[in-house]
Amino acid sequence: MRIFREMVITLLIAVVIYCSLQITIKSFKVYNISMLPTIQPGDHIILNKLAYKFGTPKRGDIIIFYSPRHQEDLIKRVIAVPGDSVEVKKGKVLVNGQVLNEPYILEQPRYTMFEQTIGPNTYFVLGDDRNNSDDSHNGWTVPVENIIGQAWLVYWPPDRCRVIQHSSSYIGKATFQPDRCLCLNPF
Repeated sequence: MRIFREMVITLLIAVVIYCSLQITIKSFKVYNISMLPTIQPGDHIILNKLAYKFGTPKRGDIIIFYSPRHQEDLIKRVIAVPGDSVEVKKGKVLVNGQVLNEPYILEQPRYTMFEQTIGPNTYFVLGDDRNNSDDSHNGWTVPVENIIGQAWLVYWPPDRCRVIQHSSSYIGKATFQPDRCLCLNPF
């Protein structure tokens, strides 16, 4: 009887751990080059699904979201938040009139995008490989409800294992700020 009780307790603990992990994290494999050099094709990432349940994405966050346009989950960097104005000209990204300091990009963008203001509950995202990324410079933004979570760490391949660094290279003032709450952000 004691062995049976211990097996049931062990099984219950395993079920609780499994359910907790399913609620809080998710695995994601990168297939494209849009986030080079930060994220490589073939990288396996763990994302934090709770990061935005109690807060909102910030500029510089690397997020995974569902793209109805592509019919798949994508990974990009948040460049502008609701209320920000954003434009791309002369190889620079400007948010609220300020040039972003972007040491993480592969190369400067070779395209121009006229200024636009980001609407409520949507985010403007770009890939770090600016010239090889289908992203918000092509006319679409990410609705908050499509955001799955924040990229947390690369766990495969072993030689690339690391915690993903999010950039806060731009600190500016948005004209519209949604209510912000405590964010469970591991960084």
